[in-house]
Amino acid sequence: MKELVYGEDPEPWDRFPAGLLLVPVRPGPSRCAARLFRTPLGDRTAVGFTSLRRLTATLGPDQKWIRLVEPALRALTAPLGVTTVTVDPQFTAPAPTPVASAVPESAPTAPTLRVS
Repeated sequence: MKELVYGEDPEPWDRFPAGLLLVPVRPGPSRCAARLFRTPLGDRTAVGFTSLRRLTATLGPDQKWIRLVEPALRALTAPLGVTTVTVDPQFTAPAPTPVASAVPESAPTAPTLRVS
């Protein structure tokens, strides 16, 4: 029977290489650039998917991608200050659309209060 030695069990926050990832890209000055996303808390993150099915389910069939291993993706985004890699995110919010002015042009203006 193998003895459990404390210190050998990995902690949940330890990084483990995710292996080969499909990384979303966009056109850039040097052919393509990795797309960066935001976490729900607003932090920037690189994103990779473990299958084409997962990538297209999240970002759509027209999303361009390249293959990178997780350490290469980290090395690519680290100079930009991005230290987080999110693997297989399942939710993305649509891009914001411009909103017309919240106040209609014909809306009455509020009276101005003057302090004497």
